[in-house]
Amino acid sequence: MRMKPFGYHGAAILLTIASKAAGYVLGENLVLRDETNTTIPAPVVASVSQYWEGNDGPWSSFAIQVGKTAQNVRVFPSTASTSTLVVINVGCPEDAPSNCKDARGGLFNKNNSLTWVPNSIFDVGIEENLGFNVFGDFGFDTVTLGWQGSGGPTVEHSIVAGLGDTTMTWLGVLGLNPRPTNFSTFVNNPQVSLVQSLKNQEAIPSVSWAYTAGAQYRLDKIYGSLIFGGYDTSRFTPSTLTFPFYEDISRNLVVGVQKISSSGTSLLETGVFAFIDSTLPYFYLPTSACSAFETAFGLTWNSTSELYLVNSTQHASLLKQNANITFTLGTTTSGGETVDIVLPYAAFDLNISWPHVEETTRYFPLKRATNDTQYTLGRAFLQEAYLIADYERFNFSVHPCKWEPNAKSSIVAIRSVNDTTENPSNTTTPTGNKGGSHSSSLGGGTIAGIVIGAITGAAILGAGWYLMRRRGLCGCGEPSELDATETEREQNRPAVPLDIIRAQKAGDEQELDSSGIHELPSHHKFGVLEAPGGDETFPKPSELDEQRARQGRFSEVFEMDSGPIVRIEPPTAIETEAPDLPTPGQLEAVERAQERRVGHDDQDEER
Repeated sequence: MRMKPFGYHGAAILLTIASKAAGYVLGENLVLRDETNTTIPAPVVASVSQYWEGNDGPWSSFAIQVGKTAQNVRVFPSTASTSTLVVINVGCPEDAPSNCKDARGGLFNKNNSLTWVPNSIFDVGIEENLGFNVFGDFGFDTVTLGWQGSGGPTVEHSIVAGLGDTTMTWLGVLGLNPRPTNFSTFVNNPQVSLVQSLKNQEAIPSVSWAYTAGAQYRLDKIYGSLIFGGYDTSRFTPSTLTFPFYEDISRNLVVGVQKISSSGTSLLETGVFAFIDSTLPYFYLPTSACSAFETAFGLTWNSTSELYLVNSTQHASLLKQNANITFTLGTTTSGGETVDIVLPYAAFDLNISWPHVEETTRYFPLKRATNDTQYTLGRAFLQEAYLIADYERFNFSVHPCKWEPNAKSSIVAIRSVNDTTENPSNTTTPTGNKGGSHSSSLGGGTIAGIVIGAITGAAILGAGWYLMRRRGLCGCGEPSELDATETEREQNRPAVPLDIIRAQKAGDEQELDSSGIHELPSHHKFGVLEAPGGDETFPKPSELDEQRARQGRFSEVFEMDSGPIVRIEPPTAIETEAPDLPTPGQLEAVERAQERRVGHDDQDEER
């Protein structure tokens, strides 16, 4: 019994079966490979500028680049702002100190940036509850974390505002609040914040950050620490207390200040809710609490500057007293779990200068709040507190800072709520080190890939072998017609008049031509745009036929029974078909021969 050819559908079935079988057998390994090799982004450690600066105390600033070509500026992190605020030229008026440009962290010039996209003049949207009404020249530009060449992540088209104000913040600020900003110039199109953009482009593992302001008075001047998507366990003593975000999204980092005390003396009559705001250095507390501070530390309120200025005599007394002030925090204003943040007097021993006062003087960073919306724990508080905010889980935590000489950083990633991988080894290393263990043996996923490749490759080779055999282009076997008997070939041919078949068989029988089959010149594999010679015009099939005929390169293929010649015409004649039908000239010749024979027979009959 003759076997039927496998066919094109058979080749497709073979490939499908091979793929399904490999997936079925190695399904577990494939899933395992996907799970174990998933890598989450590492946290980004912001670069400290290694400057201590500010007109309201020595603060540790951070380096960023704005615009293209990049302009280096130094900023303070702001837990309240959603935007990057940078000082511009009008922020250094004529009566400013001579070193104003550098003292303010460097100025940004939008005209020197190729990527600046203007927006409009808007209120910066922060500290309004504290009596500030500051406007900025808003636009969009490229923002990169760190100094030039540090390799920090870049956010294109980030919200940037130029500040000319000198009263709210001396340096620019880096907004840490990830909520979007609504502009009247972009109706129903909130603009994405810097932190959210970092997460969107997978530069950080989650919408989160950790910050502490640093303390110049601790050890050998400990700089601040700002980490996006993680925290540094070497910088704090962990607390188990977690705070939910406050309902006001502009003041979401609100804690219950249950007690403020020093050496057994209470400095707060009743608990209050206060916002942790690193934009400003001050503690805004109830008037009664400020009175308690005045009594305990001999402070005097200056109504002109609205500051507690400290003269040299007071300063010497305070240094001698060297009091510690403890803030007891909870999720409510009384009861429940709490955490204590203890600040030495050195945390309050600060200097202030122009434009707040004419000459630099010491001050105590305490402000009288006029209402409960102003209660604030400012940057001075974060000298001794480590703040971790997780905007995906809507909570934050406050931990007492830990001061250990030569402590080695230990960065831990905050995983996204959408991260379902089980491999934690990729979450504890800073940017530049993906972490994880390494093994010299092949994993399940690697083995799966090898086996699938082998099975699929074998299937493709088998299908390709069959297709080439069908087309007569492979020397690995004879065409299927050679396996058929003479009777089968006669039965499978199309119907041809019997006398024509007899006339064909009258010719000389010949063997199958053994000359090679030639392919078209290689340039036929290129399109017009890909051709080596450019926009080249290739020969038409008829021209190519004439050219090859002159070169004697045509190959003639004959059937075993010496049927008519079948010429392979480029480029589609790949498979030999049944014999050609007779041409009209051949039919006329046969008819004339028949007529002559018929006329000869008639003459014989007459004779």
